[in-house]
Amino acid sequence: MGWRKIAAKTAGRARYAAGQGLRSAWYTAQMQAARSRAEGFNRPGEPAFEPSRGRPDMAELRRAYFELFLQDRANIEAGLYPAPGELALARLPGTLKAARAFQQDVRDVDRRRLSRDGAEIQRQFEEEGDFLKRNANRYPDYYLQNFHYQSGGWFTDESAELYDTQVEALFSGTADAMRRAALAEIARELKGRDQRQVSLLDVACGNGRFLEKVLEVWPRLKVTGLDLSPSYTEAARARLAKWRSVDIIQDMAEAMPVENASFDMAVSIYLFHELPARVRPLVLSEVFRALKPGGLFILTDSLQFADRPALDGLLEYFPHGFHEPYYKDYLGWDLDGALTQAGFVKECGRLAFLTKVTGWRKPHS
Repeated sequence: MGWRKIAAKTAGRARYAAGQGLRSAWYTAQMQAARSRAEGFNRPGEPAFEPSRGRPDMAELRRAYFELFLQDRANIEAGLYPAPGELALARLPGTLKAARAFQQDVRDVDRRRLSRDGAEIQRQFEEEGDFLKRNANRYPDYYLQNFHYQSGGWFTDESAELYDTQVEALFSGTADAMRRAALAEIARELKGRDQRQVSLLDVACGNGRFLEKVLEVWPRLKVTGLDLSPSYTEAARARLAKWRSVDIIQDMAEAMPVENASFDMAVSIYLFHELPARVRPLVLSEVFRALKPGGLFILTDSLQFADRPALDGLLEYFPHGFHEPYYKDYLGWDLDGALTQAGFVKECGRLAFLTKVTGWRKPHS
């Protein structure tokens, strides 16, 4: 390798380290500010939470954190996707606005957390009797909750606008880097293929954050995003409007209005830990049905127990500190067994800090 290439690679690594370091510091500071304005994470009068699986090993947590960025940079240098560019000055006003809105929302979130109240959305729907009756089949009961105690649940424009900042603050600026581990699997699958002839389904696409990253790399990929939230799907449509080959559908993942064998790839990002146990196999069956024979499903979600044993106590704490009604069950869910039972064949599995990415093939016959 010539000295120019070595210098370019060194400069690229320096820019990446500086950018990701600044980004992590920014979101960590936001979370620290939010915590300083919130009350203790144990409800008044109840004993302090003590994980049965032991306290998390902070050295292992730091090691996993740095491994995430080392792998992310390695993927960039391997040409799987370009280096992130979120630190552009043009985005600063929007970033500051989102930070202010996040801090302003902290007290409402904290109020629900202290009272363990994740049912405000359910009550609002019950008070709007006619609306609930008209939409009874569209919004199942499990969906009508304030997941993470967030204001508006999945049902307000403000929630859709705040979500990215909330998640990045919670994970100290690592959320996009963890998602890029799924982007790497898409890149491996697309190697040598004409992107114009490939279709991808994002199951629970939310406000379109991940699909935006996909289309920035493969702008001619035929993309469909599906999500049940009216506000998040509208946000996704607005975010992805400049790409013509995008379709956003508002509907349930367990009953997707798509044709059999119509997609080459499917991906889900942080969906399954928010599904009741009875719903997960229904969604897997739908993904299997929607994929073409030979199609790939990239399942990206939280770590589970024993993925990083030294962090099991941290995972165990999460549903205690935040409203995640199905997360505890997810931690012990036999993911591999469920996917195998649904008909998939496992091809890969990788850890990315607090995220696990697995790739599953639908057999040709």
